[in-house]
Amino acid sequence: MIARTKIVPGLLAFLLTTYPLRFLLPASCLLLLLAACTSQPLTVTREPVALRLVAADSCGPLAEELAAAYEESYPWITVQVGVWNSALAERTLREGGADLALLSWLEEVAGKEPLWSQLFARDGVAVVVYPATPLTEIGLAHLQEVFRGRMQEWGGVVFTAVSREEGSGTRVAFESIVLGNYDVTPTSVLMPSSEAVVEYVARTPGGIGYVSTFRVDDRVRMLPVEGILPTLAAVSDGSYLLSRPLYLAATAEPAGEAREFAQWVLGPDGQAIIGKLGNR
Repeated sequence: MIARTKIVPGLLAFLLTTYPLRFLLPASCLLLLLAACTSQPLTVTREPVALRLVAADSCGPLAEELAAAYEESYPWITVQVGVWNSALAERTLREGGADLALLSWLEEVAGKEPLWSQLFARDGVAVVVYPATPLTEIGLAHLQEVFRGRMQEWGGVVFTAVSREEGSGTRVAFESIVLGNYDVTPTSVLMPSSEAVVEYVARTPGGIGYVSTFRVDDRVRMLPVEGILPTLAAVSDGSYLLSRPLYLAATAEPAGEAREFAQWVLGPDGQAIIGKLGNR
């Protein structure tokens, strides 16, 4: 049986009217010509894009996890992450050194425009102690006395209060909730990061400090405050008293790739990653 080849009518008419029959190509060559003329699917290569993200120290683990997941889903995007305390992260954003920021505190700066911001997560400020400390829980009143320096020993434990430096959003939250109008005692040990707080408390009998729940690891032990640990559920519903919001911020409403990343963080994919970290 002779195979029949279907030729596009328009092209066949053109060939017949342009060339004598004796000059027509053989059928096999004609098929190759037609195949070459057939449109092929286009592969679009996206231009590489760098997105600059700064994060408060307490948001550092979130920033790293979110950036890695986003780059995996959108391989043409590189998310550059810088981690400082909240005040320095906000300053970097305002001075144009970042496209977006994850902040644990929105500083009110006189004479400056407020930032565009969206709450993207809630965090607990965990009270952490040296693992062998016999204390099993602490109340807000006792916690205030310890960090004011008015209670240096309790139940056989001699306390060493460990606090964060000025400009830390975690310190602002802790002072606001626990100390009110009082300041952290000048005898407290000041540390420049949550990692430094954890490290110091972990090797200091009687050490007691505070860090974001995202920064807690098994080197220290969390104390329940008023009988409640900072679980994801307790932080979310406010039953854990040392809870605070975390903000996604920009100098103006994000556009372009920054907008796409912001929507992703606030959407189900980003929120799933945040929930997973909060349940550690």
